[in-house]
Amino acid sequence: MINHLITQKNWQTQLSEAIISVDELLSILKLESLRAQVYLPTHFELRVPRAFVSKMTVGDSDDPLLKQVLPDQQEQIAVTGYVSDPLAENEHNPTKGLLHKYQSRVLLTITGACAIHCRYCFRQHFDYSANMPTASAQADIVNYITVNPEINEVILSGGDPLNVTNRRLFAWFDILEAIPQLTTIRLHTRLPVVIPARLEDSLLDRLAQSRCHVVMVIHCNHANEIDTLTAEYLQRARVAGITLLNQAVLLKGINDSVAAQVALSQRLFAAGVLPYYLHVLDKVSGAAHFDSDEQRATELYWQLLAELPGYLIPKLVRELPNRPFKVPIDIYKAI
Repeated sequence: MINHLITQKNWQTQLSEAIISVDELLSILKLESLRAQVYLPTHFELRVPRAFVSKMTVGDSDDPLLKQVLPDQQEQIAVTGYVSDPLAENEHNPTKGLLHKYQSRVLLTITGACAIHCRYCFRQHFDYSANMPTASAQADIVNYITVNPEINEVILSGGDPLNVTNRRLFAWFDILEAIPQLTTIRLHTRLPVVIPARLEDSLLDRLAQSRCHVVMVIHCNHANEIDTLTAEYLQRARVAGITLLNQAVLLKGINDSVAAQVALSQRLFAAGVLPYYLHVLDKVSGAAHFDSDEQRATELYWQLLAELPGYLIPKLVRELPNRPFKVPIDIYKAI
């Protein structure tokens, strides 16, 4: 259960007080014995909000939330096929801060910062310093969208777009809403799960007022990430008229079981969120130990079809470089 002394603080304070010390994290969870299995990365260091830590089980070294954020010695093992840019995003970067891989939509990296550092993150090696859209670059972004009339949706990403201040976020909404061809603004974010208080009234009010359809795609991998308070905040967003979807990553030893996936879909739905994608792991260097192979993924998917109604089953996909769409996994291989 989340410590209410933590959740009573505003989201900015919770963000600034995130745990960045491995020793502090292990001490809070009474898992000092794990210290020998952990390493201290000099890049993409530990970062985890206290509200998220308080959802972990004290004394449980196999806690599914802990395993997503605790740096592991296995990250240092080089594995063939796991690379720094697994999706070749650098090849789809026509102007600073903008990625254009799919025909009708573009993605803006409006920040390189995240509230939490997930150890399997496919952008952990991304050069954000070269891709932060400055004030001058905003004009280039508007121009790029305008001269490509097939673009009708913009995805705000990063990093995490809800990591920026409301003032900065709302400024982006003002810019995008002024482009007539855009019909949808999408937010890809983990903050509503790791710091639920980010879904404050001022944010939801502004999103509800948008002339565009606002879609919020959260990133939640395990049912334990959604407790009562988190669900309450998500329901507020739903009541505000925001479409809520979830994308998860299939992670070995964390959520690659029928029980874990069923519980996740049911918990999401109870919170007003529809399962959207279940991603097979992107092959980013340092994350090979999280990979659950496609055979396991397809077997799992068939079991989910028997356990859940269709609207609670996410699409099983893999994102591959230089493809104009997310590639559906061939589930018939498992028959």
